[in-house]
Amino acid sequence: MFDNKKHTPIAVGVGDVELAQELGSASLQQVGGDHYCNMAIQPAEYAQLNNLNFIEGCVVKYVSRHRNKNGAEDIKKAIHFLNLLLEIEYKQQ
Repeated sequence: MFDNKKHTPIAVGVGDVELAQELGSASLQQVGGDHYCNMAIQPAEYAQLNNLNFIEGCVVKYVSRHRNKNGAEDIKKAIHFLNLLLEIEYKQQ
């Protein structure tokens, strides 16, 4: 089902735009860190392909990376975005 693409982390700084262009497809790159590099699909790609809105995409992002980046803090961020979704979409507080 997934093609298990290998993502290439790239640094943030001067010349990054040029470096990213040399590396090719943006979906095979990650700017700043490598916490998405071993995933079958990057959260941004998943969100886009499934027509998720910004808030829903953020939930996917934080849940996907919590083990490799910020741990419980990322789970709390996902919960915050879910609470925003409840408030905005369903008028619940």
